[in-house]
Amino acid sequence: MSTSTPSGPPLRFGVLGASSIAARRTLPALRDVPDTVAAAVASREREKAERLAADFDCEAVHGYERLLERDDIDAVYVSVPNSLHFTWVNAALEAGKHVLSEKPLTTDSADTGALARVAGDRGLVLRENLAFVHHGLHRRVAELVAQDRLGELRHVDAAFCFPPLPANDVRYRPELGGGALLDAGIYPVRLAQYFLGDDLSVVGAVLHDDPASGVDVAGSAVLAASAGQIATVNFGFVHTYGSRYTLWGSQARLIVDRAFTPPATMAPVVRIEEQNHTEEIVLPAEHQFASSIAAFAAAVRETAATGVDSGHRAWAATTVRTAELLDGIHESAVRVTAAERP
Repeated sequence: MSTSTPSGPPLRFGVLGASSIAARRTLPALRDVPDTVAAAVASREREKAERLAADFDCEAVHGYERLLERDDIDAVYVSVPNSLHFTWVNAALEAGKHVLSEKPLTTDSADTGALARVAGDRGLVLRENLAFVHHGLHRRVAELVAQDRLGELRHVDAAFCFPPLPANDVRYRPELGGGALLDAGIYPVRLAQYFLGDDLSVVGAVLHDDPASGVDVAGSAVLAASAGQIATVNFGFVHTYGSRYTLWGSQARLIVDRAFTPPATMAPVVRIEEQNHTEEIVLPAEHQFASSIAAFAAAVRETAATGVDSGHRAWAATTVRTAELLDGIHESAVRVTAAERP
């Protein structure tokens, strides 16, 4: 989380969508980051907007369009169902607002690329709120890899899985962009990119389909890097909870647990295993949602000061590639029928 002193008035956010993730994670982070503030919350249901706005001392807005019309909003946090991301992120950009969108940015790579181009053409900051990439844990692991602590990196294995969701959860609705691939699979796929780069290809995949809902509820994929490394990714919501990755090198293996959604108070542990030695490194606790918002706010302030979002090109390339890999898993996967949900 940023501890810098604000260089001007707070960045005023409008929250588009009264979702659970907005209430539990993003609005508290907006309150805690020194140079951001939630100005308004919009929902299609007036009562939802009013309840959430009362909890966070901001204005309630009935309807998404009305929030985008306000001139006291600098940036919009979009937290609506996945299938609506493209429409409302695009609308916010067309209204001249910077946008932080919940992941996935859209449900296919063509739409993701289109939004990246709109933001670039308009000089606006657009980011996907995949918060784990802002946690210092992974930067420290990358440093260890760069220092040859593991020798040559050969294999990345990552998983994000959790138990079944309530039956009425939007992630069981295909028309709203539901499914485990978009909701959970994006984490280990981006993790593979984090350590192996964007030059990855899908060489095999399996998706478990739920016949009751019509969405995929679990899956696995194998990705290959042009330099020869392999990544295996696993995801789903028919499992016991697991959020971890292992980096296999020629000389050692590195293991991280609670990798993607660590509590803000948890001190992460990096475990390095060699043939005759095991080491554990304890790192500081961090609030990764706050860090994600702070990084977004810094990009907006840089853009306001210089007229250029210096991080846009790299962000767009990686984000579009993530979407392309998710498309590749979806299109090439062998389909199997999952066990019936309880």
